Amino acid sequence: MTGFAIAVAAITIAIGVVATFALTRLPTARLQLTAFALLAVLLPIWIVFFSGWAMFHMGDDVKILAVASGAASAAVVAALVIGTSIARRIERLRAASSRLASGDLTARAPEDGPRELADLGRAFNEMASSIESLFDARRELVAAASHDLRTPIASITAMLEAIEDGLADGSEYIRPLQDQARRLGALVEDLFELARIDAGSLAHELYEISLEPLVESCVLGFEAEARARNVTLERRFEEARALCAPEQVERVLLNLLTNALRHTPADGTVAVVLGSEEDEVRVSVEDTGEGITVETAHRMFDRFWRGDSARSADGRGAGLGLAIARGLIEAQGGRIWAEPRESGGARVSFTLPAAS
Repeated sequence: MTGFAIAVAAITIAIGVVATFALTRLPTARLQLTAFALLAVLLPIWIVFFSGWAMFHMGDDVKILAVASGAASAAVVAALVIGTSIARRIERLRAASSRLASGDLTARAPEDGPRELADLGRAFNEMASSIESLFDARRELVAAASHDLRTPIASITAMLEAIEDGLADGSEYIRPLQDQARRLGALVEDLFELARIDAGSLAHELYEISLEPLVESCVLGFEAEARARNVTLERRFEEARALCAPEQVERVLLNLLTNALRHTPADGTVAVVLGSEEDEVRVSVEDTGEGITVETAHRMFDRFWRGDSARSADGRGAGLGLAIARGLIEAQGGRIWAEPRESGGARVSFTLPAAS
């Protein structure tokens, strides 16, 4: 009979071990812990009933103790296996977070295991990727800013040295020095504004206004330049009221019109389109220039990016205008994007919340 009791206890342990490994295959930690709780309750209950049967037929408390010990051992084994499995995955996530905190931006967490831990791993990896992208962007920003700052500074230094060495008359360099100083000041001002955008410290007072007069005023300001370039300015306006900061909208639109005229050849057309779409107002600037590629459309709002020869601003500017425009529009609750036109040229659009 003792052998029979030992066999029952061994079978009980085996059932517990098999059930434990089955529990670790469940998709979520919640299900694993719930199933383990049921196992820890149901298995001893089954053993109690079986022990009653054994006591009735065998009359031996030792055998009952052996069977009960088997059930308890199975529960302990299940707890250890499930706890170790979850703890191991949490430790891997902790190790990845420690590597990221110590400066290893390539650290990534595992995305397997129970659903909660897998979701946590994916969220951690998305955060790590965002941090890595931010650091890469910062390095690119510092490198590009250093390059664009170095050029006017080098020019100013060279002119001052020429004046100091008596190689040139100071009056000859007054205008060039002023131009380089203005260029340097504009770049510093743009960098400062980008820093405010990144810090989320842009505070604009929003007004409910009709956009048509504002857009018309901006277009009128480019009439003379368009005639000089033999470019046609078109207007396609609908009545639209928006909640926005007028001076910032004007600044963005002037930037877009400047770029459009710069890249539109003679006999070309630049069109400004204004209309309403559900709960937002849309403003588009279209041109018939050389157009843009899909890659350019995705990257032209990046800071200091001037990679497309067709839209590189002919070497003028620091490549910050569209980056600032995106920050200004997004700060007002809108969005801005670019796209190639099917008929040729490019279209840059932005939206603003419609006035209630």
